[in-house]
Amino acid sequence: MQEQLRIYSIKPGEMDEWLAEWRVKIAPLREREGFKGLGAWTLEAQNRFIWILGYSGDKEWQEADEAYYQLAARTSMEPDPARHIAKSESWLLRRQWLDS
Repeated sequence: MQEQLRIYSIKPGEMDEWLAEWRVKIAPLREREGFKGLGAWTLEAQNRFIWILGYSGDKEWQEADEAYYQLAARTSMEPDPARHIAKSESWLLRRQWLDS
């Protein structure tokens, strides 16, 4: 499974709206497209939303992610939940296991 860490800075005062739209619109669509939410957290004092997203389909991460953003279901979201994001950062992760 390929995994990605995403950190979003949410516009002040918009965290509750972001979370509601993310739960109803973004997360379910990602799941339908073969992605899996592995965890999500908020740092509310800093207006940050953090999640780890996994993908284990046939495509490489970049290709699958681009295909997701081109979906009619994603491009037609009104209002677009991304309007709540002031800044987005993401990194592909490589899992490491520690031996005991």
